[in-house]
This record gives sequence, C-alpha cells and structure tokens, in this order.
Amino acid sequence: MKIALVQENSQAAKNELIYTTLKKVVEPMGHEVYNYGMHSAEDPHSRTYVQNGILAAVLLNSGAADYVITGCGTGQGAMLACNSFPKVLCGHIATPLDAYLFSQVNDGNCAAIPFAQNFGWGGELNLQYTFEKLFCAPGGGGYPPERVEPEQRNKKILDKVKEVTHTDIISILKNLDRELVKGALAGETFQEYFFANCKCDEIASAVKEVLA
Repeated sequence: MKIALVQENSQAAKNELIYTTLKKVVEPMGHEVYNYGMHSAEDPHSRTYVQNGILAAVLLNSGAADYVITGCGTGQGAMLACNSFPKVLCGHIATPLDAYLFSQVNDGNCAAIPFAQNFGWGGELNLQYTFEKLFCAPGGGGYPPERVEPEQRNKKILDKVKEVTHTDIISILKNLDRELVKGALAGETFQEYFFANCKCDEIASAVKEVLA
C-alpha cells in the first residue's frame, strides 16, 4: 500500500518526526511512505488544511496513493476539508483506539490527526501506537464480531451516497480557484511522486493543466 503524508503550515515543523515514525511502523508491514510535505516550517511551499484536502483527494482519486495521513493543530479542519471531496473517507484520529475502530468499522482511506492538541510529553509514543493500530490489519474487518455484517453493509451504502453527493475530481479541479489548487499541488516532491504513481491519465492531464 502506498501511504502519503500530507501536512499544512501550522504543524510543518513536526514533519520529520511524523514521517520517521510512520516509516518505522508501516515499512516492516510492507507499505511504502511518500512524504508530500510540508517538509519543515521553512518550506517555501506553504499549504493550508484546505489545501491538504485538495491534495489528498487528488492522490486518492488518481490512485497515486492508497491511504493519506494528514492533520493540523486539532485534526478537525483537515478532516472536514478531506471529507469535502469524492472517494475520500477521512476519520479524526487522536488515539490508538480511534485508529483501530476507524479502520475496522469505517474502513476509511484517510486519517486526520491532531498534531498540536494534546501532543505533549509522550506525544511521539501515542503517534507510533496510533499508526500501529491504524495499519495492523486490513480495513473493514469489523468490530465487535457480531457487528461485522451491518458495518460492512453500511460502508458500501456510504460509498454509494458519496457517489451521488460529490461531483468528480476533474470537474472540481477545473472549478476551484486555480491558485488555491496550484498551492495544494506545489512542493519539491509532488510532481516526482505523483506522476510516477498516478494510475489515471485523465486526472494526470487535469493536474498538468493546473500546473502549467
């Protein structure tokens, strides 16, 4: 699984810690991690949590990533932004228990983590344990066992609802403010990682048009 790390400006200083922790946990599981930044507080390509949502949607809809780890100070803004887009199911994940239940019950593809709120002494340990529980088993397994069938059924219903309530990502990219989208897709690693991993030619063309 390709896991993308996407961060915004208020918590960019924690990028190296988050990236290193994520790699430590998931690479032994066989997953790949792509750090789309921001890479530091001094990164010239600043991104807001709204732009986190745009970038996450482009990565997930195109197949360039299978899962996105994102967040902001509280995690709430990033979650709301990500859930504004089609084919993105983002949970607010503050604890290892949140991570496990979101994975098993909701089977999402994006996690928004609070990187400032309650991120004090031992914060890096909570982050490590959270990643461990988020990826310890294939998503959608269900919890508790007697609720597996209705939970899996509800997830399929939700996916169908989002197909109706959201327009396609290409139309969204064309209709959003061009500079807002360009800022979301800026950064020293975006083009290198995205075009190497994108599985949709139409979305790749739309991205090239935005960046032109």
